[in-house]
Amino acid sequence: MKRLFVVAMALAASATSLPAAALDAAAADALVRKSKCLTCHAVDKKKDGPAFKETAGKYKGKPEAMEKLTKHVTVPSKVKVEGKEEDHETLKTEDPAAVKNVVEWILSL
Repeated sequence: MKRLFVVAMALAASATSLPAAALDAAAADALVRKSKCLTCHAVDKKKDGPAFKETAGKYKGKPEAMEKLTKHVTVPSKVKVEGKEEDHETLKTEDPAAVKNVVEWILSL
């Protein structure tokens, strides 16, 4: 009985510590900084672009959120800033996992 309890506790501990789908906020923040996203965006206040928290709120519960934001941060596009059309920069990475992590981080705010 004691052995069964130990095995059950070990399984429960390992199930809660699986890093496979874990969000890495520090890595997301580092990539956002490296990509100079914070020039036009901030986490919690509007700059030239919307705050990341505002974006998270806009897409909360929407099934297309991952796809739309992934496209927005990876495909060059134009955005309007103070009435002028400007290039929207993309994330400075070729790693799909890093892009996914940034998008999940934004949506988690």
